[in-house]
Amino acid sequence: MASLKGFIACILVVYLSVILHRIILNPKISVISIDLDYISFVLLNIDYKSPYLYIVTLIVGFLVHYVYNLLFRPLNRVRLLGDVGYQKDGKFTMKEISNRVKHMRDVGEIPPVYPNGWYALIESWSVGLLETKTISALGQQFAVFRDENGEAHVLDAYCPHMGANLAVGGLVTGDCIQCPFHGWKFRGHDGKCMGIPYAEKIPEVAKVKSWTTVEINDWINIWYHAEGMEPYWQIPEIEDISSGKLQYNGRTEHHVNAHIEEIPENGADAAHLMKVHRPFVGAGYELDKIWSNYASWIYHKWDATWSQRPSPEDHVGCMEVTHDVKFFGYSLFKLFEIKVKALQLGPAVVHITMEGIFFKCVLQHMVVPMEPVVQKVVQTLYMHWAIPNIIGKIFLASDGIQVDRDMSIWNNKKFQSKPILSKSREDSLITKHRRWYSQFYSEHSPRLNFQKDTLDW
Repeated sequence: MASLKGFIACILVVYLSVILHRIILNPKISVISIDLDYISFVLLNIDYKSPYLYIVTLIVGFLVHYVYNLLFRPLNRVRLLGDVGYQKDGKFTMKEISNRVKHMRDVGEIPPVYPNGWYALIESWSVGLLETKTISALGQQFAVFRDENGEAHVLDAYCPHMGANLAVGGLVTGDCIQCPFHGWKFRGHDGKCMGIPYAEKIPEVAKVKSWTTVEINDWINIWYHAEGMEPYWQIPEIEDISSGKLQYNGRTEHHVNAHIEEIPENGADAAHLMKVHRPFVGAGYELDKIWSNYASWIYHKWDATWSQRPSPEDHVGCMEVTHDVKFFGYSLFKLFEIKVKALQLGPAVVHITMEGIFFKCVLQHMVVPMEPVVQKVVQTLYMHWAIPNIIGKIFLASDGIQVDRDMSIWNNKKFQSKPILSKSREDSLITKHRRWYSQFYSEHSPRLNFQKDTLDW
């Protein structure tokens, strides 16, 4: 498919180049008068010495490439620490500012840093057949690989023999990954050593930890539990994605300096919607500038609520939101009204369904702890195949700007373990969410330890 698209693009570039080249040489000629016979004649009699031909071909090729990327390629919008979410200081780079804030701010009395549950470790398309990836998350180093049958496996990264990282230079053979250092082979589904090139007998204890892995909804997920419990709930399949009814439209990625609980807590914080997300998305993400009077005539209207599912689905939190865009205080025939239903599945996976008057889409929101107080937040968008890709790009980019606004809060805030709350429906939702989220912590859930006098982690 990719080669076919490339071939069509090349033909289009040549076709447009010939037309423009001919017009430059003879401005009176009509584009309509240039038929296929003329194109064939010119292609067989191209004046390769003409500088105009190469200039026009270069310009047309650039434009075709740009338009193709704009209309057909999925969006990949990445914001790293230091890109957004910090107050600028002319004396320092944004990276220096982010590092300073990260180490100097008061993080507060935070809960355990790695809750129990499913984590979307890496997107399926990132790991090809017989390919390996090394990933740092949850205080662990993981070796992710896909075997010859296409099944994904996740092992502890370090070889128990001499400590090499299995995924860095390791080879996949059958259903095993082979260590790049001495060639020891470890089986994916249980981590057992299946071969040593220079030894006939394999030690009984030669194995690495194999993580419970489920590949679903275009993500490779692992189960994490501090007490070693097996999964007691599963990630549901999104049928519209698995059936192909909804197709991948792109992703956003944000690296956030915050405790993991603060990310999903946004879903229950209805009050912040009208403060942080009311100004129109076109006003940007800088919180001190989004309230410009020049854009006050257009704004977002939000109405949200949050609740917990009853047992046996008490690991699921549900946020329902009605969104609209107001023009001078009026709706435009409900063209921008969107019904949002977000299912928070455990501590780090959210499935969001959005329905408008003309479309339905699914947004997957995944939080992966890279460090105790650094999270990678990835959102992937799926829309109906008939909707132009550019619509999905606009939608995802707009959502990314809203997350940029949240980053300005998350990156600089302190976790208030005992917040002062008002007697209001909005603040009561925060209390309910914290009580619900606490179920994902257990006795041995790891906590952040550091010396306050030196701030060394």
